[in-house]
Amino acid sequence: MKLFRRVHLPTLLLSLALAAGCSQNVETASEPWPEAPYIEPRYSKTALRVCSDPNNLPFSNEARAGFENKIADVIGAELGLPVEYTWWAQRRGFIRSTLRGFKCDVVIGVPTSFELALTSRPYYKSTYVFVTRNDRRLAIENLDDPILKELKIGAHLIGDDNANAPPLHALNRRGIIENIVGYTVYGDYKEDSPPSRLIKAVESGEVDVGLAWGPLAGFYARQSRVGLSVVPVKPEIDLPYLPMAYEISLGVRRGEDEYLTLLEGALDRRRDDIDAILKDYGVPNTMTGPPPPRLQNIGGLK
Repeated sequence: MKLFRRVHLPTLLLSLALAAGCSQNVETASEPWPEAPYIEPRYSKTALRVCSDPNNLPFSNEARAGFENKIADVIGAELGLPVEYTWWAQRRGFIRSTLRGFKCDVVIGVPTSFELALTSRPYYKSTYVFVTRNDRRLAIENLDDPILKELKIGAHLIGDDNANAPPLHALNRRGIIENIVGYTVYGDYKEDSPPSRLIKAVESGEVDVGLAWGPLAGFYARQSRVGLSVVPVKPEIDLPYLPMAYEISLGVRRGEDEYLTLLEGALDRRRDDIDAILKDYGVPNTMTGPPPPRLQNIGGLK
């Protein structure tokens, strides 16, 4: 199996942290923001209007059972606003059709470096992980472990063109290709939370080890009846520069800095509650200390 295409990382993370996501969509930075340098703020002042996927646990679903739904509830309560949703599958066109289409005002989980939105200070940082059955006692934690050349490795693919997740790209560089089994991050949308199929493949023994985005793996490992081990991938940065861990933020439309400041204030005041939600859902959260400053707008856009 050949997996040579490398996808733009913020795009991939939105697909994994949002949709599995990816908070999972395949828009790229080559899809430009409208030419006007400023967009008149149009966010609601009477409701927290959230752009979200209706079938993407552990992140979100229409029953509001995902951890991003719970975080939205905390923010809404802190601001004294009801939470309203625009439900849209987090696939190609998600940001364009929802946030940029003014149907809603905030995406609860986007990579902090995501170019298609103005992003908050990160509220958690997570990592790709190795997922194995406890009864296999494989104890894999490093991409350089020689046993990876002998095992059947499951991993998510983005889209229909075999785009690489960062750990897969790292394995390809090590010549580990033929023993990789790809699972589309989108899957069959008629099923519940399609990206979970990768974790179920580890559970059933279909693959020996899974390489998955931490929030997805942590949530489903907790539900496993056979017992699954979830171990952060090392090295955290595969040289020359391929990160395995990413900071996650809120995303709003560019130009709505005042609104983002309002949301950041709610995040700061309710940080303990949000950390408790992440812990309850099994999200590997490697952020320690206060969140770093907000990233500056890319390219000077407002």
